[in-house]
Amino acid sequence: MNLQDAQKAVDAWIEEHGVRYFNELTNMAQLTEEVGEVARIIARRYGEQSEKESDKNKDLGEELADVVFVVLCLANQTGIDLQSAFDKKLDLKAKRDHERHHQNKKLQ
Repeated sequence: MNLQDAQKAVDAWIEEHGVRYFNELTNMAQLTEEVGEVARIIARRYGEQSEKESDKNKDLGEELADVVFVVLCLANQTGIDLQSAFDKKLDLKAKRDHERHHQNKKLQ
């Protein structure tokens, strides 16, 4: 599924299961909350913090999917074609960052 299809799928889900999109500010707060949940798992599972027993069953993939879902909601409600924006950004990063990363001594 590409990003355009994902945006359509989210829109269809909202139409079928939701009442409407939450407003943009609510979705921004929701996105922040979901990113925080991802950060908590990463910090404890892969970082130096110890993982609490209550966090051991948390599914990182599910939390990342929550982030993607809210990003797709925000794109839909603000009229962003995320596929086009992502393709453009990937091209920009490839041109801008290729040599920079290859010359970064910290990455060698």
